[in-house]
Amino acid sequence: MYKIRSTPVLFLLIVFMFMNMPGTVAQDIWSLERCIKYALDNNIMIKQQELNTQVSENSLLQARMNRLPSLNANTQQSFNYGRTLDFATNIYEDQNTRSFSYNASSQVTLFNGFQITNSIRQNDLNLMATLADLETLKNDISLNIASAYLQILFNKELLDVAQNQLEITRQQVDRTRRLVEAGSLPRGNLLEIEALEASDNLRVVNAKNQLTLSYLTLTQLLELPSPEDFVIEVPDFDGVPVVPPQYEVDPVYEAALETQPQIRSAEYQLASSEAGLSIARGRRSPRLFLSGNYGSGYQQIITGPYADRETPSFEEQIRNNQRTSFALGLSIPIFNSWQVNTAISNATIGVLNAEYSMQRTKNDLYQRIQLAYTDVVAAHENYLATGKALTSIEESFRHMEQRFEVGMVTTVEFNQALNQLGMTRSELLRAKYEYLFKTNVLEFYMGNPIAL
Repeated sequence: MYKIRSTPVLFLLIVFMFMNMPGTVAQDIWSLERCIKYALDNNIMIKQQELNTQVSENSLLQARMNRLPSLNANTQQSFNYGRTLDFATNIYEDQNTRSFSYNASSQVTLFNGFQITNSIRQNDLNLMATLADLETLKNDISLNIASAYLQILFNKELLDVAQNQLEITRQQVDRTRRLVEAGSLPRGNLLEIEALEASDNLRVVNAKNQLTLSYLTLTQLLELPSPEDFVIEVPDFDGVPVVPPQYEVDPVYEAALETQPQIRSAEYQLASSEAGLSIARGRRSPRLFLSGNYGSGYQQIITGPYADRETPSFEEQIRNNQRTSFALGLSIPIFNSWQVNTAISNATIGVLNAEYSMQRTKNDLYQRIQLAYTDVVAAHENYLATGKALTSIEESFRHMEQRFEVGMVTTVEFNQALNQLGMTRSELLRAKYEYLFKTNVLEFYMGNPIAL
C-alpha cells in the first residue's frame, strides 16, 4: 500500500480539506431590505396580480379598438337543386347549378349613447384599480416580511435571555454540588437547583424551537425552498430611542388617504361603477351605424332548360356580377324584455356597493392606524415601566444571589427571583420590538418606506 511520507504534501492536503469544509464557507446575510426586494421580485401572488394587470390592459385596448370599423370576408362554393336563381336572367328556374360567391362587409358605429366612450373610461379605471391592487399586495407582503423579520430578532434575544438564565443556574448547580460534597448543605438543595436547571434548559429548548419556527415563517414568506443556511442581519437597536409617537392618529390618516393604494383602488372602482351606469343608460339610446358590402359570384348550370346555354367564363361572370352597397342605419330600442331597465338597476346598485366598499376601506385603514398608534403608546409606556422594574429586579436579584450563596435564601426563593428576572427581561424585549414594528407601520402609513 502506498504511503504519503512527505510532510509538506500531507500538510497541503490537510489545508485543502479544511478549506473545502462547509463551515468555512461565508454565510450569506439577508437584510430586511433584501428580504423585501426578493419577495417583491419572486412572490407568486405578485406575479399573478401582474398577470391580472395584463388582462386589464388587454381589455382597455379592446375597448379602444371597438371604435374602429369591422371588416369581414367570406366565400362559399355551393350546389343547388330545384328552383334556383339564374344569374343570367335573374329569374328562378327549376334547374341544378353549381355556384361560387364571395363578399366583404364592413360596419362602424357612429353613435350608440356614448357606450364606447364610457366603456373605454371604465376599462381605463379598472386598469388603474388593478395597478393599485398590485401595489397594495406588495405593501401587505412587505409588512408581513417586516413582522416576521422582527419576530426572528425578538426570538433570538429571548434565546439569549434563556441561555443567560441557564448559565446562572448552572453556576449555582456547580456551587451547590461542591457545598453538598463538602457536607455544608443537604443533598435536597442540590436536587432542587438541578430541577431548576432542567426547567431552564427546557426554556432554552423552547426558545430555540420558536426561533427555528420564526426562520421557517420568514423563508416561507420569501418562498425559499428551505431555511437551512438562511441568516438575517441583526441591526443595532441600542441607539434607537424609545420615545412617544411622533404623529397623532388623524394626521397619519389624512396622509394615508393620499398615499395608500387601497384607497386609490376603491376610488377607481367607484368611478368604474359610475361609468358602468352610464353604459347601461346608453343602451336606451338609438344606435346609428354605417355599413358597406361588396361581392360577386359565378354560376354554372348543370341540368335544366338552359343547360345547353353557353356559360360565360369565370372571370367574365365575376366581373359582371359585382355588387356594392352602402347603408346608413338607425336602430331604435323600444322594448327588449326589460333588459335595459334591469341593467340600469343593477348598475345603480353597483355604484352604491362601490361607495360602501370605499367607506369600508377607509374605516379599515383608520382602525389599523388607531391600533398601530395605540400599540406604540402602550409599547412605549410598557418599555419605560419595564425598564425601571428590570433595574430594580436586577439589583434585587444580585442581592438574592449573594444571600443564596451563603445559604440565607432557599432554592425556591432563588428560583422565583430568577424566573421573575427572566420574565421581566422578556417583557422588555417584547415591548421594544412591538414599539419598533408599530412605529414602522405609522411611518409606512405616512408614506415612508419600511426600514430598520
